[in-house]
This record gives sequence, structure tokens and C-alpha cells, in this order.
Amino acid sequence: MRIPAGLRRAGLPYLLLLPALALELLVHLVPMVIGIVMSFKDLTRLHIGDWGTAPWEGLGNYRVTVDFDAPVGATLLHSFLVTCAFSVLSVGLCWLLGTAAALFLQEDFRGRGLLRAVFLTPYALPVYAAVITWAFMFQRDNGLVNHVLHDQLHLTDGRPFWLLGDHSFAALLVVCVWKTWPFAFLVVMAGLQSIPKELYEAAALDGAGMLRQIRRITLPSLRPLNQVLVLVLFLWSFNEFNTPYVLFGKAAPEAADLLSIHIYQSSFVTWNFGTGSAMSVLLLLFLLVVTAGYLLATSRGRKHADD
Repeated sequence: MRIPAGLRRAGLPYLLLLPALALELLVHLVPMVIGIVMSFKDLTRLHIGDWGTAPWEGLGNYRVTVDFDAPVGATLLHSFLVTCAFSVLSVGLCWLLGTAAALFLQEDFRGRGLLRAVFLTPYALPVYAAVITWAFMFQRDNGLVNHVLHDQLHLTDGRPFWLLGDHSFAALLVVCVWKTWPFAFLVVMAGLQSIPKELYEAAALDGAGMLRQIRRITLPSLRPLNQVLVLVLFLWSFNEFNTPYVLFGKAAPEAADLLSIHIYQSSFVTWNFGTGSAMSVLLLLFLLVVTAGYLLATSRGRKHADD
């Protein structure tokens, strides 16, 4: 049977998308469905060999997880609050540093290309190699951070333990911002190329200074780009796992107990995969709600701006 040429042309895009859809189904959707099913089971080390035989728990794992008066729920709530604070600070600092560096490198000057390459170096380095280097730098006795802050600048009374206790949050934030802000720099720098220079020239003729040009021209022109950038940075920060895992190991300090590490500990350290899966599902639902609300709010904002 001969397929009409029009039908072949119409079906070609779907045929080209078929391999990507199959890989997406295999890599993401199938494990997601399995994880949701596991969250309804009493899956511990006793049934890990054949998780399908684990007894059905129903909503029991979810009740344990959201019971904030019990130890499991209380530690999860603490981890959630730590992750929220970490994400807000990380996204804000990454955006601020990336935008400032992109604006600084807009003007043509000698050595600009070298500075761009230097700024992008943290983003190009392998994550594990970079974080391990930072872990050595944060060592208490012979680390570079304490050597500079305590021995050279005398900013601290003693040599703090950066990878233990309350200081661990600051250490984690510094490493994550250091390796992520070049992405914001790269995105903003690309967005600045689309702003016509004539707008700045006209504003300068009207007497507008640099700060007013940034406030009236640059930031409004970058608003759609920044909305996407902030969302991507937030999702990355809220799901951050590699950095705390390499920096602290399997057991992160209480001050730096991000949700990703907390779920890992609940699943692979205590061997309670049912509870860990329930935590993962709740995290997924939270991120879906936040993403949908953010996209709805930003789309309404763009609509009002256009009107």
C-alpha cells in the first residue's frame, strides 16, 4: 500500500522524535513509575532482593514522612527548610555574580577573551575533581581557606571546621555558587548580545547614566531570559546531590542536610526504600507545583507588560 506524500511529510517529525521519546521513557518515566509504586510498599532490606513481594503499605510511608512531630518527619522538615534557604541564596548569588560579570565584560577591552575563559573555568571542570579540591581547601589544619582567613587576614579567632557543624552550610554554598555562577554568566552574556546598542547610545544622549541604562534597558530586555534562568537555577539547586555527597560523604552535617542527601540516607543508608521513595515523590510534587506556579506567574507578568 502506497503512503501518500502528504501523510509521509506530516508523520516525518513524529518519526524523528520517536528515538528521543523512547529514551525518555526508558531513562526517566519508567524509573519514576517504579519509584511511585515503591512508595506504597513496606520495602526494607528484607525484600530488596525481590521488591515486588514487599507488603503493600498504602499511604503509610507518606503518613510517616509528613508526621512532623515524629523523628522521620521532623528531620525531613528540617532538611526541607535547609534546602529552601540554600536554594534561595544559591540562585540569588549565582544570578547576581553572573549578571555583574556579563555586564562588566560587555565593553571591549584588552584581555576580555582571557577573562571570559577564566570565568567559565569552574563550569568546565569535572564536578568531582573540583569539589574534591575544595574539600582539601576546607581542611581545618592545612587547608587554604583557613590559611588565608586565619593566618593571613586574621578574620577568624581560630581555625573553624568548615566541613562540620554550622560552618558546613557556608562551605556548601560557596562551592555550589562557585561552580554554578558561570552558567548564569554565560546565559546572560548571550542575552546581552541581542540588545541593540542604539538603545544605549540614545539613552546616553538623553543623559542616562550606566545604572539607569541597566535599570531601564538591560534588565527589562533580559526579563524573559532571566525568568527561565532563575527557574533552571532553582531546580538545579533544589536537586543538588553531587556537591554535598562529594564534599561531606554519605552523612551530611545537620546544617547542610539537603533533601537529595537526606533522601539518599533514608533509602540507601537506613535501607528503608519505601520511606525514601515517598520522600522522592513528595519532592517531585513540590517541584511540579512550584514550577507550574512560577510559569503561571511569569506568563501573567509578561501579558500585563505587553498590554
